[in-house]
Amino acid sequence: MSHWPEDFIVPDWPAPAGVRACVTTRSGGESLAPYDSFNLGDHVGDDPLAVTCNRQRLQQVLGCEPAWMSQVHSSIAVEANPQHRPTADGCWTATPGVACAVLTADCLPVLFSDTEGTRVGAAHAGWRGLAAGMLEATILAMGVPGPQLIAWLGPAIGPTAFEVGAEVRDAFVNRHAVCAEAFSPSQNAGRYMADIYQLARTRLAGCGVMAVYGGGFCTVSDPRFYSYRRAALTGRFASLIWLV
Repeated sequence: MSHWPEDFIVPDWPAPAGVRACVTTRSGGESLAPYDSFNLGDHVGDDPLAVTCNRQRLQQVLGCEPAWMSQVHSSIAVEANPQHRPTADGCWTATPGVACAVLTADCLPVLFSDTEGTRVGAAHAGWRGLAAGMLEATILAMGVPGPQLIAWLGPAIGPTAFEVGAEVRDAFVNRHAVCAEAFSPSQNAGRYMADIYQLARTRLAGCGVMAVYGGGFCTVSDPRFYSYRRAALTGRFASLIWLV
């Protein structure tokens, strides 16, 4: 992996030998401000040519073919296909060289692998998708029992930055009372600080996925990442996982 850009993040998790994964950062691309510079999102107003160049460079340095989705905060998961761009927020593959890819800028990217290293998946889980069952849908689509999966939680908005309204708390707690533990009152009346990583771990545990890693990032405070809450006009970074 030494040929990858130094600032790419490689998950620290016990993935099987044939599994590769990484997260891109803001640097090393062609996009101009405010998308500077390695923006991979083609839906945020950036110069399409710059995005195309960035995506081509990503494919070249990783040596795999990303399968992009039209992400809409759904609970839809599909089989990854680089030749088709479905409206979905989760994907999986058993085909070497095809990368499951999700784009984020505060939402939570979750990467999955079965313990045998024969199938991988990725999910885009903002609070809406997380509450609606995006992680559960991705696990179901992968067709692997939860205890036979490992998961890695990628860079997302951290618990000290994620202030939400009561409707967000209710969306989780009304379905799973234990999720109340992931919310604490903020300094603003009627508002809460939410821990999206804890919410994801709770939902994963409900599926039997206990081997969960990552979750130590904050896209708002870490300038390596794009953050919609920090600047609404911004790019997107990618979290990818594939088989070799």
